[in-house]
Amino acid sequence: MLRFGLFVLFFIASAISFADEPLQFGVLNQRSILLTAEIWNPILQYVSAKSGVPLMLKMGKTAQETTAMTVRGEFDFIYTNHLFTPERDKLHYYPIARFDTPGIRAQIVTLADSPYRTLADLQGRRVAFPTPDGFAGYRLPMDALLKAGVKVQPIFTGNQEAAMSRMQYGHVAAVGVNSALMASYAQRESLKYRVLYSSRLYLDLPIMVNPRVPAEQVRKVREALLGMAHDSAGRQILQVASSLLNSKQVLGFVGVDDRDYENYRQFYRTALVKE
Repeated sequence: MLRFGLFVLFFIASAISFADEPLQFGVLNQRSILLTAEIWNPILQYVSAKSGVPLMLKMGKTAQETTAMTVRGEFDFIYTNHLFTPERDKLHYYPIARFDTPGIRAQIVTLADSPYRTLADLQGRRVAFPTPDGFAGYRLPMDALLKAGVKVQPIFTGNQEAAMSRMQYGHVAAVGVNSALMASYAQRESLKYRVLYSSRLYLDLPIMVNPRVPAEQVRKVREALLGMAHDSAGRQILQVASSLLNSKQVLGFVGVDDRDYENYRQFYRTALVKE
C-alpha cells in the first residue's frame, strides 16, 4: 500500500506539472461522490501521465445535474450512458472505451422479505429511482412498468445507491437499478433482495468524447486507457478500482465505437417512457 501511495503521488505530481489546462472528465453519479473519486482519480492521474493529456474529474451533485452539465458542454470526456436519447444524440458525443464487464441490465427489485412478488403488486406504491435521466435506473424500469399497466409513485434520490438505501430502510416498496450496482451494493451491505423485472443486456457505460476535443488527444487518452491492464502500474490501479467496485475480476478498458450502442437508440424508438 505504501508503494501504491507513492506511485499515486508521483502521478499526481506528473499531472499537475502539465503546462496545459486540464480537460474536464465527467463521471455519471451512480455511487456517492466520495466513492466515485476514489475509483476515478487514480485512473485519471495514470492516464494523464501516460498520455500527456491532463484530465481532471468533475461532476455535479446528482446524476441529473451531471447530465445537464454534459448537455451544456462542460465536459471534454464523460462516463455516461445518458447521451443516446434522440435529442442528446444530436450533440455528437461519441464512445471510445468501456470497462470490460459482461454488460448491464436494468432491474426492479424489492427486499427479499417484502410482500411484493410481481410488478402488479407495486400498483400505487412508492418506487425509488436515481434520476429521470437514468437509463438502467429509470428509463428501462419505468418503461416496463408502463407496458405492464402499473402506475407507481416515483421518488428520485440523485444516485443509485441513495435509491437502494431508501429501499433498504423501508422508505419505498422497490427500486429501479442497474443490476451490477445492485449486486455490488447488496454484497457490501449484506442485503438480500428479490428481482421483479430484469431487462435485456446492454453494454456497460462508455467513456464518451465531446466532438470539440482534438483527435490526437483522443487517440492518446484512448491508448492509455486500453493499455492500463497491460502495464504493471496501471493494473495495480485497476485492481484497487475493481475492489472498490466489488468486481470478482480485475477490470480493464476495451475499445468501443458508436455502432456498439445502437440498441440504446433502438430502445428509445419504441419506449413508452418519454424524455
